[in-house]
Amino acid sequence: MLVARGTGVVLFEVFLNGLLLGGMYGLIALGLNIQYGVARILNLAYGEFFVAGAFTAFFTIMLWQYNPLLSLFISMPIAFAANWLIYQVLMIPLIKRAPDQDALDADVVLVTFGLFFVLQGLALVYWSGDLRGYTFMSSPVHILGATIAMNRLLAFLGACLIAAIIFYVLRFTRIGAALRAITIDPVAASLMGIDVRRYSALAFATGGALAAASGMLVSTFISFSATTGVVYTLKALIVVIMAGVGRVTGTLAAGLLLGVVESLGGYLIDPALTIAINFALFMLILLLRPTGLFTRA
Repeated sequence: MLVARGTGVVLFEVFLNGLLLGGMYGLIALGLNIQYGVARILNLAYGEFFVAGAFTAFFTIMLWQYNPLLSLFISMPIAFAANWLIYQVLMIPLIKRAPDQDALDADVVLVTFGLFFVLQGLALVYWSGDLRGYTFMSSPVHILGATIAMNRLLAFLGACLIAAIIFYVLRFTRIGAALRAITIDPVAASLMGIDVRRYSALAFATGGALAAASGMLVSTFISFSATTGVVYTLKALIVVIMAGVGRVTGTLAAGLLLGVVESLGGYLIDPALTIAINFALFMLILLLRPTGLFTRA
């Protein structure tokens, strides 16, 4: 009886940790979904801004001895400005010359793939490829017999707060209405007087800022290096496909699902197979619901 109760507590703890991790996956994917859903840009260099946010938090606490949460006031504006420049300098010429969306998608994938190597190379030069990490609010928290780290709970609550702000802006402001209109039909939006290019640049820059914010939050409980960005780009892409392009609340739900499946699968099968579990779930969604789990029929 004690063994069964102990197993149940362990499973609940694994589930809870998966839920907290899934909240972070949802936040990471939210920025990519905004970039792809509004600006129609599949940014393969997205994870490099996640890495930049993580390193900014690392240097804030290790070099300057400040609370890493303060790094958000540095990394998010810089990431916003950098992504706005990327859109203006690299993406707009591609948009102007592309005859259709398919041609644009092909050009964007090639350009952002090259940008990924450039940014990762710069990160390796300046930060090396060593794993980094720091200790921040790692005290245990007990919930119904399960034990989780305070930093994971803090990161999850931060992700929920940021997601709630994004949801409010998209649902209850004029800017959000314009962004949603562009997501549905950019041509019709332009006919209604919406500056599609300006709002697309705003969405692309906001996605980069969200990537930096998620990097800061994840860095409080997971080690990282200059080469980990591609891993989180793939995870974000999986969540976006699972949720459906342009679905904000669906992105969070899909992130939670991925985190729980990854955590339970790693515990019940093998932790070394978490990436395989991720892609197995990804392929299953593509076969059964290619438009996403949370899109309307």
